[in-house]
Amino acid sequence: MSNTLKFRTMRAAALLAGITLAGAACAHVFPQKQEPGAGATVAAPSQVKVTFDGPLEPAFSSLTVTDASGKPVGTQKSAVDAHQPAVITVPLPALAAGHYTVHWVAVASDGHRTHGDYGFDVK
Repeated sequence: MSNTLKFRTMRAAALLAGITLAGAACAHVFPQKQEPGAGATVAAPSQVKVTFDGPLEPAFSSLTVTDASGKPVGTQKSAVDAHQPAVITVPLPALAAGHYTVHWVAVASDGHRTHGDYGFDVK
């Protein structure tokens, strides 16, 4: 094999490896839409719904909501929508006026985990 051909083969392999690694680095999922929205002031919602930019692993993804003192509200567990695997919801009890924080954990279908939180106010 000539040196030119070896160089081209090595270069193509390096390019392919770079593309593969870049794709793997982008495998995390992040919120695209929140209901209620981040920073919103709303009437008491019956649920929190978060839509992510990719499918979630239902067994490892979750939403929880806490009040201003950090105490969890509600006892029902969140669930990923079976027909829309990028959507997760959690039912809420009747909420009093105040500040609430949504805590989310999102595990992509390939196993990559992200997490975060945001707040909203009930008027």
